[in-house]
Amino acid sequence: MSASTFHMDRAKHSAALTESDTMASIEARALLYRSLTTTVPKELVHRASVAEVMLTDWERVTDDRFTVAAQWPRGHSFFANVDDCHDPLIAAETIRQAGTLLTHAEFGVPLGYHFLMWDLSVSVEPAHLRVGTAPASVDVEMTCEDVKRRGDKLAGCRFNAVIRRNGQVVVTGSANFTCTSAKVYERLRGDRGDTAQRQLPLTAPMAPQNVGRVSPMDVVLSPIGEPDRWLLRVDTRHPILFDHPVDHVPGMMLLEAARQAATALLGRPSLPLDISSEFMKYAELDAPCVIEARRLPGSATDRGESVLVTGYQDETPVFRSTLTMAPAAA
Repeated sequence: MSASTFHMDRAKHSAALTESDTMASIEARALLYRSLTTTVPKELVHRASVAEVMLTDWERVTDDRFTVAAQWPRGHSFFANVDDCHDPLIAAETIRQAGTLLTHAEFGVPLGYHFLMWDLSVSVEPAHLRVGTAPASVDVEMTCEDVKRRGDKLAGCRFNAVIRRNGQVVVTGSANFTCTSAKVYERLRGDRGDTAQRQLPLTAPMAPQNVGRVSPMDVVLSPIGEPDRWLLRVDTRHPILFDHPVDHVPGMMLLEAARQAATALLGRPSLPLDISSEFMKYAELDAPCVIEARRLPGSATDRGESVLVTGYQDETPVFRSTLTMAPAAA
């Protein structure tokens, strides 16, 4: 049989398919593809790199409750494993992404709007945070409260999160967002939107081993010769912390600075079990930011010791984090 005859016979056979056969085939393929795992669109979680998208699916349960599926890799270039556990900051990033996703996909906030995060907290159960022999698939239960609207558009709300792995609660957390249009954001920021052109020179990093890091590239603190005080080291070329251009220091970088400061203060790397942060002002790219850490008196418990980390610009607090670091024996 010639090739042309084969293709003609195949075409005749395809034309002979009934409409029901064709629809059954389409539905079968659709079912197959729905069972495959992919990430959600990166634009919905404000990431430029697909590789940095943690979320894979979502579903509305009620008017104010949703489930979001996510996956954590066994190893990550920045969210490094600590004591054979997944980095708690990857949980914080997952909650941030889930809140952003739902705000766009379920509450109709247009792409291009700017999000302001006022606080973020996570509390982990290390027994369920262990790195296994495969990536960790987790389910995030998101509940929204204190919903605020401006006209018919969402202006802000608080998301409370419960992250489960194999049915076990591994993380609880919350985050408070407000949203604003590009025009309002431009008025709010004024000429600060051009600070990317007026960044400070990159300073020398702390020794990586003193802040629980391996690579100097991932160190976000610089020594200034004062006890328990450092300068925030802002490297806008960092591919994770600065996934895309922004006009201020990202909140996740401030959380990392808090974790590194607590590690330096205690003199040992350990797993942060509880992190509670509030962001009072934008941390600007063109002004020095001093990071200060101190132990909280009487805070030592079986769960660990608490450290208060504060970031200052022009002697004004821009963010504050309280971290409970796991005991060395843990």
